[in-house]
Amino acid sequence: MDALSVHYAAALADSVFGSNSGISPEDAMAQLRLAESLLSGSKQLEHALLSPAVSKARKKLVIEKLSTEMALHRLIRNFLLVVVTHRRTRELPAMRRSFEEAVDKRLGWVPAEIASAKELSDEQKKEIETSLQTKLGKSIRASYQVDPALIGGIRARVASREYDASVKGKLEGMRQRLAFRH
Repeated sequence: MDALSVHYAAALADSVFGSNSGISPEDAMAQLRLAESLLSGSKQLEHALLSPAVSKARKKLVIEKLSTEMALHRLIRNFLLVVVTHRRTRELPAMRRSFEEAVDKRLGWVPAEIASAKELSDEQKKEIETSLQTKLGKSIRASYQVDPALIGGIRARVASREYDASVKGKLEGMRQRLAFRH
């Protein structure tokens, strides 16, 4: 993460964790994800918000209107206004990731990246999360992705640790043991 994204994210986190913010950190993350998705999902909107030909007042009106339509909390709306006013729209994805990391850190959550060969059911995800939380003694915030190269099973990265319970990982381990013997 670059210093600018971390700076913006920390300022938003300070506001969200403030005594009278009126929004939970989880809701703030969800709303910021929604706004980022909308802004990055439309090249026309992104270009308009970045263009020096479009006045700051017009950009502000666009953000105000979108914020109202999406029912964004005032802190998220104000954050977007600052981002757009300073022509930092391109950095919004990095700011969102930095914000999520800041929230997780303040709440004592550890991020976990979990890859599986196929889409996991909610029950399987819950079982994996419970197992990792028990093993680590910490709460985790899991993100999931499908990686068909794993063949079967899962691979989890939590902090600096990797847990590989994939078929590919087991085959690689067998290959290494066999190569070591010869």
